[in-house]
Amino acid sequence: MALRMWASSTANALKISCSSKPNVSLAFSLSRCFSTVLDGLKYANSHEWVKHEGPVATIGITDHAQDHLGEVVFVELPEPGGSVSQGKGFGAVESVKATSDINSPISGEVVEVNSKLSETPGLINSSPYADGWMIKVKPSSPSELESLMGSKEYTKFCEEEDASH
Repeated sequence: MALRMWASSTANALKISCSSKPNVSLAFSLSRCFSTVLDGLKYANSHEWVKHEGPVATIGITDHAQDHLGEVVFVELPEPGGSVSQGKGFGAVESVKATSDINSPISGEVVEVNSKLSETPGLINSSPYADGWMIKVKPSSPSELESLMGSKEYTKFCEEEDASH
């Protein structure tokens, strides 16, 4: 039991996911890119995530995206009240390596913007799925969520994308 707890702690620190399988005491699934992918979110192939809760969807960039960008130093986001369209740019992230457009995984009205990012853009690096969220949207076409990837599909997509580079 102590070994299992140590392995789990170590795996968490290294961003390695642990999964138990029948007849195997402990199995590790080591992602090629070491990025965290959360269940319960939807993912776009442009590396944005969306979490739909009630009438609002929260959007940000994935751990995989922030890892490839490096240290984020500036974030440009839209104003509340504006609209976003699926697959279209709504802002930009500037890092020490590059500037990248951020595309919206769904269409809708921007109802809130994460104002913390203007003073602390590094939240995208340290907490891409929590404190580093970017915008909250009232979806105009919730069925667009069905066209996005789940966690397993996104993990496979990232592994294949990394392998091709």
